[in-house]
Amino acid sequence: MASKNREIDVAKNLKTIEWLKAEMVDSVGALFKALLKTGNDAAGDALAAIIVVAYLLGKRVGVSFHTVDTKIKAQLLANINNGHEVERWYGDLSDLLRYIENQKR
Repeated sequence: MASKNREIDVAKNLKTIEWLKAEMVDSVGALFKALLKTGNDAAGDALAAIIVVAYLLGKRVGVSFHTVDTKIKAQLLANINNGHEVERWYGDLSDLLRYIENQKR
């Protein structure tokens, strides 16, 4: 019986992963549409959905929320240190890193 429950759990997890992948695509599409319109509400909603789905998808494939956060910080630091164009032009990566670090306090 335990084997049957395990098979159901694996199938359920795979179905959830596929659903989250579709949600990600849908959210990216919503973002692109929102960027064509005026106002920030729809774009903000789509961006938030993308971030939430990314965290949930990570969890379903075995990447913890903490690991995602750690990898985000590492990527920000690497891009800052490598002189990424967005950092050089606007300082956005440093701003984001400071924001994330201040949120954790």
